[in-house]
Amino acid sequence: MKTSFFRVCLISAAVIGFTLPQAKAQHPVFSEVSVHDPSVIKTGDTYYVFGSHLASAKSKNLMQWQQISSSVNNNNPLIPNVYTELKETFDWAQSDTLWAPDVAQLADGKFYMYYNACKGDSPRSALGVAVSDKIEGPYKNKGIFLKSGMEGKSEDGTTYHANVHPNVVDPQTFFDHKGKLWMVYGSYSGGIFILKMNPKTGFPLPNQGYGKKLLGGNHSRIEGPYISYNPETKYYYLYLSFGGLDASGGYNIRAARSKYPDGPYYDAAGHNMLDAKGKDGSFFDDKAIEPYGVKLMGSYTFASQSEKGKGYVSPGHNSVFYDGKTKRSYLIFHTRFPNRGEEHEVRVHELYMNKDGWPAAAPYRYAGEPDTHISAAAAPGTYKLIQHGKDITAAIKTPKTIRLNNDGTISGEMTGTWTITGSSKAKNNLNGTNYDGVFLKEWDSAREKEVVTFSVLSGDGEAVWGVE
Repeated sequence: MKTSFFRVCLISAAVIGFTLPQAKAQHPVFSEVSVHDPSVIKTGDTYYVFGSHLASAKSKNLMQWQQISSSVNNNNPLIPNVYTELKETFDWAQSDTLWAPDVAQLADGKFYMYYNACKGDSPRSALGVAVSDKIEGPYKNKGIFLKSGMEGKSEDGTTYHANVHPNVVDPQTFFDHKGKLWMVYGSYSGGIFILKMNPKTGFPLPNQGYGKKLLGGNHSRIEGPYISYNPETKYYYLYLSFGGLDASGGYNIRAARSKYPDGPYYDAAGHNMLDAKGKDGSFFDDKAIEPYGVKLMGSYTFASQSEKGKGYVSPGHNSVFYDGKTKRSYLIFHTRFPNRGEEHEVRVHELYMNKDGWPAAAPYRYAGEPDTHISAAAAPGTYKLIQHGKDITAAIKTPKTIRLNNDGTISGEMTGTWTITGSSKAKNNLNGTNYDGVFLKEWDSAREKEVVTFSVLSGDGEAVWGVE
């Protein structure tokens, strides 16, 4: 996602963390890094994230991160001599930096980095692939396979039009549950597209042009697509970022799902995501796209106006890691913070499927907690409540105060009822609206203690968080 016509990614100084032994859940230790647009891959016992500007980091536990690289320069270990290695890319994009990449390991055991660059004030972009025997590089360029923003004939043989054709950035390459390889990509412009890929070469299969459109168009502020299959629900989940990435852009994370990797994708309200686009002739028409997608989180704070830092600003451009052994899912994204300007860091929150098979994000960052059963006796208490809504806004959501009473009622600034069913599932009613999700025990870093929380979704995809 890009400011001006598209975006300028502002990289803050990274706080470099070193990998430490696994911390106990009740006293977790975090090491922070800055990787914008983090795309996750795990190899062996180590998680890696790769992001814009050739930034990268690694961790063994999703809590303590170590920075590997942080900027595009000829000494970057991922692609040494990058300005020579990717000269064609920089020349086409008229840029000196790279945007959100993705790294996938294919059947030959090699690591394929899908890199991209964009001019920034137009969708003049190039997307290609580089390959390495080792995940930390060095990667050698195999070539560009998509371009956008040209004058004249585009990749599909028609004249390029930015309202209709994609901006070829923000790729993610993934295998479906049948072993077929795909790449989803796109930002603003004509929307989000998906291509069938050749798992032997890492390049697209021939004669697809830009591929199949999934959603977007007319410069709608939608980008950062990431598709993750969940074998329990048997759905493909398409995660997206709506809005603008900077501190005043209203970036927020949304999800849709499909039974097939190439769609069609629908949200919880039943909207076909192909309809999520601005009106013809419009530009950054946020109101037109606000109703679409399950909004997992946007800008918020649990703090009072006099406190600082207890929340996120413009969280987005996420990836998802599903652990087949534990059957747990993790949302990995970058976020800015209240009163900290454009400084950003990587955050990881666990995802939980509600009764209708939609992902709800834990209110607090992952701190190594085991799955813990919450009994009905543990839930009553006073909670701060965040309603994430469906809007795209620079406003930071602030909490209401409610109380979960022993008799199953809810009182305070909102009223209703609450229940816990098996496996800590939450079923709450707030001011007449039903929400389903999960009760959790999580670590609150600000107060340095374990607390009970809940994360629930309404039937049309609005997230509500409560923290004790």
